Amino acid sequence: QLPSPRAGPLSLQILMMPDLTVLFCRLVPKNQCECVQESKLDVYQLKDSIDKNDLASITVRREKEFQHYLRRHPSMNKEVVIAQPNLPLSYPVHGVQVMSLHTVMIPGKPCSVPVTLRASLGTLSTLAEVSDDIVHGRGGKELTISTSHMKLLNFILQHITYTNVSLMDRKIRDLVTVTTKTFFRYHKLRALIKSIRQYYSDVKIIVADDNEHPEKIDDENVEQYIMPFAKGWFAGRNLAISQVTTKYYLWVDDDFLFTEDTKIEKMVDVLERSDLDIVGGTVKKNQYRFKIIYEQGEDGGCMHLRYGSYRLLEGFPNCEVASGVVNFFLAHTDESRRVSFDPKLQRVAHSEFFMDGMHSLRVGSCSGFSVDHQSRDRPSDSQLAEAEKNYWKFRPNTQQQIRFKLALHYFKNRLKCYTKR
Repeated sequence: QLPSPRAGPLSLQILMMPDLTVLFCRLVPKNQCECVQESKLDVYQLKDSIDKNDLASITVRREKEFQHYLRRHPSMNKEVVIAQPNLPLSYPVHGVQVMSLHTVMIPGKPCSVPVTLRASLGTLSTLAEVSDDIVHGRGGKELTISTSHMKLLNFILQHITYTNVSLMDRKIRDLVTVTTKTFFRYHKLRALIKSIRQYYSDVKIIVADDNEHPEKIDDENVEQYIMPFAKGWFAGRNLAISQVTTKYYLWVDDDFLFTEDTKIEKMVDVLERSDLDIVGGTVKKNQYRFKIIYEQGEDGGCMHLRYGSYRLLEGFPNCEVASGVVNFFLAHTDESRRVSFDPKLQRVAHSEFFMDGMHSLRVGSCSGFSVDHQSRDRPSDSQLAEAEKNYWKFRPNTQQQIRFKLALHYFKNRLKCYTKR
């Protein structure tokens, strides 16, 4: 069990301006943080989930593992490296670190020379209404901006667009694999697959199955992987995603239903034309997304989960930038695998994946595509009712499971506390 603070180096987009002014909100991370009880706020002090007799030894081991993590990732401790200019431009190439929702001054100097952008696959343009004397090459693979006015240059750079033209000749089945996990509820899984086939007849579906008595799914484009009985929710997610060979995977629960509003093409378009790693949709037209705010402290971090989003996603009026989304999302396969789903979480778990990936995954939520949810009413068929009954024996979180998750956050994520509303 290794701590994973995931406070990686800042990936910078250089915006050249004569005077970089930043609004300071929690500018310098504090040495200490705390989770304060407020009205309608759930507060978890993670030490309370650990046996008092074991707390001291676990804390020592947690610090030892954290120092081991830092030794294996030396870039986290190095000084900022500045690329010295041949032209009147310098910028950081290594070592700038910014915790989520914290702000730092970016070292370097602006320039007053033409700026050229090049794309290897798609085309470049700008939404800024300026003359062709200033912006050359709209709609092509090379875009040049020529102006000595820094405010204008910065405005144009903020409105650059990139269009991926390679998608036109590729089918959804070549780009996306649908993934799900099933447990006891084969009747719901078959209904899901039937709805998928109504709109996407040949897309591959991967099913992770940890039923006690597996039933074969008869569909030539379904890959069914049998697991040990009741292996668990996140273990099933990991297995399913490990078998994906496409650029993206679409995660759905086994009791969802595709409709005419389940537009995988639109989800692909968002990821192809933005810097997001994951984009979520809506379930029964309900859009669920949340923010994660992290504060760093010497004895562990404080994490705060809040409903909502940070801002609109530029270029997509129906999309917002968030930290986590609902169980209906399209994700870059490679980026998702780097974070992984912790198989120690066997029952109720979802936000934990986004907590693990908060420093590395870029997440968005859109209202333009949706899935339906199958009825939760008790089936009239006695066999199906028994299957639902067995499912719900495993589904709820127990106090033991909750306590285990809190202790896991304390050790693995090096958290002191977290709150959610």
